[in-house]
Order: sequence, then structure tokens, then C-alpha cells
Amino acid sequence: MSLEAIETVNKAENENKARKATAEQEAKERIAQAEKNGLALLEQMRSQAAEESKRLLREAEGRAEERCAKIREGTAQECEALAGQAKTHMSEAVERIVGKVVKQ
Repeated sequence: MSLEAIETVNKAENENKARKATAEQEAKERIAQAEKNGLALLEQMRSQAAEESKRLLREAEGRAEERCAKIREGTAQECEALAGQAKTHMSEAVERIVGKVVKQ
């Protein structure tokens, strides 16, 4: 092989080594950037999930409060109805009690 051919082969080998080193460096940089982007996306998703969780909890608490208010209202109405019935039967109950006490 001539000196010129050897130099051409050496030059090609050196260029290939340089391209390989550049490609390896680019690959490392891309991997690092992908990891960085992945971590940022993960953090963003965690934040969104936490916000969504808080929103859902607020909604559930609101629905629970509405239901409690309806139950309280219903219970208050039932109490009023029972108190009204008790008042209507009060005189009858008093008469029976007095009648039993007087008869003894």
C-alpha cells in the first residue's frame, strides 16, 4: 500500500473516531435532556394530580354539607311535626293520667 493510501485510511479512521465520539456525546446529552424533561413532566403531573385531588375533595365536602343541611332540615320538620302531635294529644294524656290518679 502506498503512503497516500495509508494516510487516506488513517484520515478516514480518525474522522470515524471523531464522528463516533460526537455521536456518543450527543446521545449522552439527549439522554440527559430526556431525563430532565421526564422529571419535569412527572413533577407537573404530580402537581396537577394534587390540585385535582383537592378540587374533588372540595366538591365532595360541598355535596356532603348540602346533604347534611337537607337531613337537618328534614329532621327539624319531623321534630316540629312530632311536637305538634304531642301538643294535640297532651290534653287527652293529662285527662287519662288525672283520671287514673283520681280513681285510685
